[in-house]
Amino acid sequence: MAKIGRRGGSKTSPKKVRAAAANGKKGGRPMKRLKKAKMNHKLTSESKVSKFSGKVLFRIEATVDFKWAKKGEKGGWVERIENVSGDAWVSGDAEVYGNARVSGDAWVSGDAEVYGDARVYGNARVYGDAEVYGDAEVYGDAEVYGDAEVYGDAWVYGELKLKIGYYFGFLVKGEKAKEIKNHDGTTLLFK
Repeated sequence: MAKIGRRGGSKTSPKKVRAAAANGKKGGRPMKRLKKAKMNHKLTSESKVSKFSGKVLFRIEATVDFKWAKKGEKGGWVERIENVSGDAWVSGDAEVYGNARVSGDAWVSGDAEVYGDARVYGNARVYGDAEVYGDAEVYGDAEVYGDAEVYGDAWVYGELKLKIGYYFGFLVKGEKAKEIKNHDGTTLLFK
């Protein structure tokens, strides 16, 4: 079953948590340094300034053959190497920056953007002109594509495919949501 939900836990607003992290206080979600594990990719010297964020981004390059790329193949754009890890891949003109992470077996492509503190992992796919940002998470076998935007504290997971629109909100533990099965096999949850 595909679901859209909200992370439980702290009652502190994400805005306050990010402000505390910026000031070096507890409660933020700063990016952790990766251990010296074998990486499937590296940053190249090719760079550009993102037209969306104004940040300097670097193209990645595959260092080994794996599911999404062959050794030497150029990928998409990231702000730093920690933005993508594991067997995940960023390709095309896709951009990943800020504290955003793409990991596991996830794939971000096309003109998609993942930024802020967003996470894309598992077997998730984000492509087309889609955006995932804020504290949003896309994981499992979920797909976000087209002009879809997932943001705030939204979680998109399972086998959900989001094509067009804005997806945000939360489902509090214990609350029941109604499901709509679409003709293409996708599920929309709402309350």
